[in-house]
Amino acid sequence: MSVLEEMRIRSLGVIDDAVVELSPGFTAVTGETGAGKTMVVTSLGLLLGGRADPALVRIGAKAAVVEGRITVSPGDAAAVRAEEAGGEIEDGALIVSRTVSAEGRSRAHLGGRSVPVGVLTELADELVAVHGQTDQQGLLKPARQRQALDRYAGDTVDTPHATYAAAFRRLRAVVTELDELTTRARERAQEADLLRFGLDEVAAVNPLPGEDTELATEAERLGHAEALASAAALAHTALAGDPEDPEGVDATTVVAAAGRSLDGVRAHDPALAGLADRIGEISILLADVAGELAGYSDQLDADPLRLAAVEERRAALTALTRKYGEDISAVLAWAEEGAARLTELEGDDDRIGELTAERDVLRGELSALGQALTDARTEAAARFAAAVTEELASLAMPHARVSFAIRQTEAPDEASGIDVGGRSVLYGPSGADEVELLLAPHPGAQPRPIAKGASGGELSRVMLAVEVVFAGSDPVPTYLFDEVDAGVGGKAAVEVGRRLAKLARSAQVVVVTHLPQVAAFADRQLLVEKTVDGSVTRSGVTILEGEDRVRELSRMLAGQEDSETARAHAEELLETARIDG
Repeated sequence: MSVLEEMRIRSLGVIDDAVVELSPGFTAVTGETGAGKTMVVTSLGLLLGGRADPALVRIGAKAAVVEGRITVSPGDAAAVRAEEAGGEIEDGALIVSRTVSAEGRSRAHLGGRSVPVGVLTELADELVAVHGQTDQQGLLKPARQRQALDRYAGDTVDTPHATYAAAFRRLRAVVTELDELTTRARERAQEADLLRFGLDEVAAVNPLPGEDTELATEAERLGHAEALASAAALAHTALAGDPEDPEGVDATTVVAAAGRSLDGVRAHDPALAGLADRIGEISILLADVAGELAGYSDQLDADPLRLAAVEERRAALTALTRKYGEDISAVLAWAEEGAARLTELEGDDDRIGELTAERDVLRGELSALGQALTDARTEAAARFAAAVTEELASLAMPHARVSFAIRQTEAPDEASGIDVGGRSVLYGPSGADEVELLLAPHPGAQPRPIAKGASGGELSRVMLAVEVVFAGSDPVPTYLFDEVDAGVGGKAAVEVGRRLAKLARSAQVVVVTHLPQVAAFADRQLLVEKTVDGSVTRSGVTILEGEDRVRELSRMLAGQEDSETARAHAEELLETARIDG
């Protein structure tokens, strides 16, 4: 079992530098009001991933630091999680630390390795259950009471709840889609009409990919056919000559003459031979270009009817690009997407039918699963209530009775509910049940919600009883109670101390308390004291033994450390705890 051995606290609140050594059994932390007892709880909260508040840093310090040493056994959940995060365990001890700077920055280390704060939070789930006054207030909320019951029930509720939650999420998605399809039917019909019109326009023109570019090129050529033919003819004459002007000079003749002038001497110099070869290549190229110019003129079509047809086709394509895309490729892409969307819209009626059928099936499944959840909770509630009632008898509430009210709220109409117990009831992500913890503090009293029927002291004992029951069904290694004994006194306080001592037989228990009756049952009592300057130093957290413990219990009893009556009472408390604890 994992045990928190000690914590070193530096520059946190009123604590300058102190070490808190905890017992593996029951540790009571005591001290005068304002001495810094709650800093023990705050420190543990930081070690377990709690919110880093820069206001906690002691004035004048750069940062607050909390270090904890936890003994772990191989295979413990805490040890496994630490090793997964890269932390090291030395001699069975795991070192956890948290630093909070005055600027608000926070760092966490686990087993010598820097880790995200979230890893400490995960570790906390395996190590410690922390309870204080805020937890008591939380227990007053029905939602928290349902969570507590589900936690106690374990797999008997978890299994149907997981199936129910999955079906609930799917039903929400189906209903959302169905609502969208039905409430937006008019808009979707208008969208379908616009798509049909556009697709019909595109189909009527039947454009081809790249057709707009090809027609633009052809129109440019047809529009300048005469100029193109004249330029081609002049270029051909310049290259190949004019048959009607034998005396004319052309490029082919001039280049051929240059080649012939080198033929007789090229054998005498390789460089000149290379130049002669290049002139030969030019002659061939000139002949090729001249031939293509002659063919170009023959193929050039100057038909005005063709030009009119091209411009008419281009106008039809332009009408499409003005509406549906910047070019024909974009228009064709729009048409493909529009056709897919139209198919989807035209299939709405079929889709509505499918979703309606699925919704009805899911509602039927949720009804069965909701009934299974109600049955499982009802069975667990009886066991939970009986166990808590038995614990209350050990906490000086022998006639108190705890029970659970499990109710459902009638749905205003069939469409908004599911069938549980033959009634249409409202439902949510955790089922249809409203769970409320009831307390009858004495015989003849009507069970009432604990928020209304329990005093502060009774609520503290109910909270402790609930935690003791949880310890038997879902145990954690360490329990920390921050003055949950508030409002308790006299015999009831003795019984609370006795019950905490019993819990400490199977787990580590740390209690911040102002009650001597509770502190007397502790295996170890720590005293938190301030120095003259208002700070808690290393010597300000001490383990009380013998006479020192009697003096502190006397102070807690009567406010007078040297009162003989208080001392006698303190010694009597310690003796009672030794015999009964």
